[in-house]
Amino acid sequence: MDRTALADFLRRRREALQPADVGLPVGARRRARGLRREEVASLAVMSTDYYTRLEQQRAPQPSEHMLASLARALRLTVSERDYLYRLAGRNAPTSLAATPHVAPALQRVLDRLTDTPALILSDLGETLVQNDMAAALFGDASHLTGLARSGVYRWFTDPAARTMYPEADRDRQSRSQVANLRAAYGIRGPQSRAGELVRALSKASQEFTELWALHEVARRFEDHKTLVHPEVGAIEVDCQALFTEDQSQVLLVLTAAPRSESAEKLQLLSVLGQSRYATSTDQASTRKGKLQTG
Repeated sequence: MDRTALADFLRRRREALQPADVGLPVGARRRARGLRREEVASLAVMSTDYYTRLEQQRAPQPSEHMLASLARALRLTVSERDYLYRLAGRNAPTSLAATPHVAPALQRVLDRLTDTPALILSDLGETLVQNDMAAALFGDASHLTGLARSGVYRWFTDPAARTMYPEADRDRQSRSQVANLRAAYGIRGPQSRAGELVRALSKASQEFTELWALHEVARRFEDHKTLVHPEVGAIEVDCQALFTEDQSQVLLVLTAAPRSESAEKLQLLSVLGQSRYATSTDQASTRKGKLQTG
């Protein structure tokens, strides 16, 4: 771990960003050049004290998870992300490994989407980052760990995952989940995390095994779908997908027809989400302060 170079790199990347670059308000009386330390810490979901110690060369070695969060917060390119890992004494993610590093171009678009649900998924169906409205619609995915981070894994192992879709649409959704995983498996190979998912699901679900044998391959999302929220009921949405060039990540934006009942339900979810956030701020602050290195 090169503490001196790591501290200097973090500081320079922080100072090179402006609040608008990461979706933050500028503020009337701002003296700091670039982002403040507490702003980077908040974006990376870590304590300000720990981030400050990183810049002061006093912190213990950050975990890979923490480095991935920092790379996302500082909007690093893949080359910059790899450099950050090496400075911290960690192996950079390989190009074929599923990584929580979010493509900066997708992140910039997501930063500007505040009035409709939007989220960025990996090719394994993992929610890498979501805005507040997506969390209100689908639930907060930040607590998920291990194989359960993958939507396809939850679909075939957790019955609760299916309640988001009408019963008549669940067979189609099952085939879509498997076809998406087949596409990722074809690129990443049997020894990748995609292969790990296939092996685990083949043991856990007969339905998955039968669908996997069909060899259907696809990487797309339905243009129009109905989602069922436990509090507001059925919501009809149009789904727009923006993929990275290698299709390893996708930004999903869900919208409802203007002045429709579904649009009103999305607005209601926005209000409900803000209410939940207000009542859980203290808990989130406590969790953030307890983040430790791996």
